[in-house]
Amino acid sequence: MSTLTITDAADLEANIPALKRYARSLTRDADEADDIVQTCLERAIRRFALFQRGTNLRSWLFTIVHNEFISGIRRKSRRGPSVPLEEWHSELRVPGRQEGALELRDLTRAFKSLPGPDRQILYMVGVEGRSYENTAALLKLRTGTVKSRLFRAREKLRAYMDGGAQHARAA
Repeated sequence: MSTLTITDAADLEANIPALKRYARSLTRDADEADDIVQTCLERAIRRFALFQRGTNLRSWLFTIVHNEFISGIRRKSRRGPSVPLEEWHSELRVPGRQEGALELRDLTRAFKSLPGPDRQILYMVGVEGRSYENTAALLKLRTGTVKSRLFRAREKLRAYMDGGAQHARAA
């Protein structure tokens, strides 16, 4: 049974840069390559008794790195894709919809609080996109009357949305 000597430890240490380069060429990722080299060195030290003196230490270490890389690929394929915690956590955040829902609720209330004629003109021009002339013809009003009522309806709606129902009733 062969034990690790100071000379053997120095030989292992001398091979670390080459092991890192080889692991990096396999993984294309410096952190992953460092992890593989770390695992390789741990295994080499733990199982140094399996190393046959007189053979090439560098080849033995490169074989361990290669086998660890292949094992890592197999582990990843069994586990499936992984997502870093930072990316996973950021995808959990979904912007709240409460604000938009509250604004829509307030707008609906404000629209319903308008007098019938104002609501009708605002709906025809603002929502349906009808022209002033078309709206005037349908309601049997003058175009100027439609414009002034639309202006007042928009002002009341704005006042309600900006300051609440108290300001809209006062307008």
